[in-house]
Amino acid sequence: MSDVFVLNEKAYKRKKVISNIITYAFLSLVAISVLIPFYWMILTSFKTWTQIEAIPPILYLAPSKWNLSNYTDLFLTTSAGQPLFPFFTYLKNTVLISLLTTTGTIITTILSAFAFARLNFKGRDTVFAILLATMMVPGEIFILTNFLTINKFGWYSIYDQTYSDAILAMTIPFMVSVFYIFYLRQTFKQIPNELYYAAKVDGTSDFKYLLKVMIPVAMPTIVTIIILNAMGAWSAYIWPAMVTAEDKYRLVSNGLRGAFTDTSTGRTDYGQQMAAAVLVTMPLLIVFFTFRKQIMRGVSRSGIKG
Repeated sequence: MSDVFVLNEKAYKRKKVISNIITYAFLSLVAISVLIPFYWMILTSFKTWTQIEAIPPILYLAPSKWNLSNYTDLFLTTSAGQPLFPFFTYLKNTVLISLLTTTGTIITTILSAFAFARLNFKGRDTVFAILLATMMVPGEIFILTNFLTINKFGWYSIYDQTYSDAILAMTIPFMVSVFYIFYLRQTFKQIPNELYYAAKVDGTSDFKYLLKVMIPVAMPTIVTIIILNAMGAWSAYIWPAMVTAEDKYRLVSNGLRGAFTDTSTGRTDYGQQMAAAVLVTMPLLIVFFTFRKQIMRGVSRSGIKG
């Protein structure tokens, strides 16, 4: 009997080792496939044009051959004093859009999640179900209706669009997220009802209870929403390109696409383009690695319970 037990234990250990090997091999392949584009972007940003066109491609660079001019040339100016690549203009627009969009999203998300999680009103579950149903509709479907809406409000015009109009057009349609409302609602619903009833007995208003109890308890989830929403706004491309009439109103993602192509020859300076992409990507990476624990904590706290 003991021999059978030993054989079963060895077989179990063998299967576990094989399973771990397969799992880690798969995760390693996924990690490599994700990291290769970043590696190639950084590598290309240090290459000269000759090195970029080299066949076969240069997969590494010795320190003595690193080309830093792709970075320094980003901040050069023309004879008229205009920057060759208005990096700081795009950066200012991107930071402003991220701040406004994230602030608006947090306000609407907290208030909506609290209403659906704690307040009892007629049709609450039906309204929430309808909102959840909209998550199954691809976001591209809403582009046309959103564009027609901001055009009706007068925020988009090819001829006389102002900077404030462009800011409103890029932020207002994205200050509400059904997914984030659902995400925060799950955290709010995990807070015991007894706290809410005790607060009501003490004469605490709903808004005060939200500020004093629910927001502090759900802060990890709220921080996660802030980070993810800011990162999404930072990397937005299609919508800002559609609703801005002038390049100076656009974001860094839009600037990266067309600022390095010579209109007369159609040739793209990939070295400078990748250098600018590195500068744009670094803030996102720094934010993610700085707050990764908060993101994981927020995900684990929200759960998926209805």
